[in-house]
Amino acid sequence: MQVAYAVYGRRQSRYHPLRNQHGAVERFSPERKDCSMPWEAWFTVGVVSLLIMGLARNWGPPDLLALGTLTVLIVVGKLSGSTRLPTPEDAVSNFGSTALITVGVLFVIVTGLTQTGAMHLLSQRVLGRPNSERKAQLRLLPPVAALSAFLNNTPIVAMFLPVVDDLCRKTGISQSRLFLPLSYAATFGGLCTLIGTSTNLIINGEIVRAGLEPLGMFELSWVGVPCAVAGMVYILVFSRILLPDRRPAISLSDDPRRYTVEMTVLPGGPLVGRSVEKAGLRHLPGLFLAEIARTDEVIPAVAPHEKLQAGDRLVFVGIIESVVDLKKIRGLVPADEQAANVNVPATQRCLIEAVVSDRCPLIGKTIRDGQFRSTYNAAVLAIARGGERINAKLGDVVLQPGDTLLLESHTAFEKQQRNSQDFFLVSRVENSAPIRHGQAGIALAILAAMVAVVTVDLLDIMTAAMLAAGLMVLTKCCTGSEGRRSVDISLLLMIGSALGIGKAMDTTGAAESIAETLIGFAGGSERAVLIAIYLVTMLFTELITNNAAAVLMFPIALESAKKLGVDDPKPFIVAVMIAASAAFITPFGYQTNLMVYGPGGYRYSDFVRFGLPLSLLFMTICVILVPLVW
Repeated sequence: MQVAYAVYGRRQSRYHPLRNQHGAVERFSPERKDCSMPWEAWFTVGVVSLLIMGLARNWGPPDLLALGTLTVLIVVGKLSGSTRLPTPEDAVSNFGSTALITVGVLFVIVTGLTQTGAMHLLSQRVLGRPNSERKAQLRLLPPVAALSAFLNNTPIVAMFLPVVDDLCRKTGISQSRLFLPLSYAATFGGLCTLIGTSTNLIINGEIVRAGLEPLGMFELSWVGVPCAVAGMVYILVFSRILLPDRRPAISLSDDPRRYTVEMTVLPGGPLVGRSVEKAGLRHLPGLFLAEIARTDEVIPAVAPHEKLQAGDRLVFVGIIESVVDLKKIRGLVPADEQAANVNVPATQRCLIEAVVSDRCPLIGKTIRDGQFRSTYNAAVLAIARGGERINAKLGDVVLQPGDTLLLESHTAFEKQQRNSQDFFLVSRVENSAPIRHGQAGIALAILAAMVAVVTVDLLDIMTAAMLAAGLMVLTKCCTGSEGRRSVDISLLLMIGSALGIGKAMDTTGAAESIAETLIGFAGGSERAVLIAIYLVTMLFTELITNNAAAVLMFPIALESAKKLGVDDPKPFIVAVMIAASAAFITPFGYQTNLMVYGPGGYRYSDFVRFGLPLSLLFMTICVILVPLVW
């Protein structure tokens, strides 16, 4: 207790009330402040209010709305000759900030981890085979939060969604009891490190631009880790009470197409000697193992304890998404040797769906006799015919009009055959690039090295991230084109535009006036102002986006500290960072909430009922701990 008191007392001494010219203590009084604002400030407030309304009501894409708002400020400033509104040079400079570049580069690093199967390997190992809802949550929440502390939340949730869905099918647990906790756990981890979310990076960049000392890699952990632990305890205790038990609005099993696909157990691979259940091949979502064909026998009803042998041909029947996931399992390869003979480098391959037309010259011929691979430089991996199972080896299947083929070919196949008379329809399957399992260890080592050099302050975040992204490409964990495609340009446009708008709120005096209003309502109390800033940021992030809310509130937090006479404004800035990322009350507050909204069968009221107490819990922890740390 004495230690805690000493820490609290030392931290509190850094806050001091305003002093007059004679050095006497003088508390802030709302009656003293000048309420007048220049016309630029009123104009900026009006334009930003329209932006918030447009984002809340979904008038258009967030990046275009933000970019349009910044454009209006620039044009009005240019036409009026105002020196307060941002110039074109000021607006463009925000798109070259180190924080923005770091956010973009991190997408490439995540792509390297995804394309090597490193993230999928981690998720499968940490979840295991829990047999109850409580155990499933205990297995799910900590690793998701831990991964989210170092990687972007969105791909982590995207990676775990099919894994959790598979888990729900095997255990009978409702997806609605796990999908929303999955989204929230990803948010928890993002609060713990500087690279946990793009919001943290952007605000840290603004801290540097304001001439303040930047945050360390794990400095946010003082507040983020207690929040994460409290959040996971909250989910474990209250999810059964506050979360519904609903079926999703759209189920994977609703897809009428049923592909028949054959896979071979790779000799010397990790699946040899393991049972079907231990290998994770039983009760796959949207896919079932129909039979195992061995040299001397065929096993039609495969038992879960059946041990796999080298060279086993496994016949699966299921939907396209599950077939794609099946191909990414380490130790399984397509049974048809034609796939290995396709004259296309592995890094340039993808999966294609093609519907055979009645003009195809191979109609009435088997896939093997028609020399499909030689004709189209593509291998047939699976075939769907009216939802029925095809009882023949793929090479022996006689093609008919209307057959839907799943092909492995060059990425240019879709463009080459789009207008061909041989196929009714040709479309590329998303996220179907072959997994480079051999580079998984390299990708994990690159990530660990990046975190290490930043932690020991050997390199700054941007340099370390750029070096890590370059190594991902050089070591072939991902290709340059995959890295470029992974970068979310709309997110970068949104952040860059929001930075310019936030700067306009600062230079026009709008942030100062809003800060004075907040202080007036709070009665000049530092703690009350901290609560007010947290609440306003929390409201903004639920209405608009977390990055926009943080950037708009940053200058207000900075001005609030100045008006209160606080030496170090970091407590108010950290409150903005935490509140902007802790979006739990609406499905629109954070992208991962939207990702689980439909698949989990949730309603808007579910987020309010389950997320509001959690948001208030985080606010309480933040308001108590922040003044003790900074």
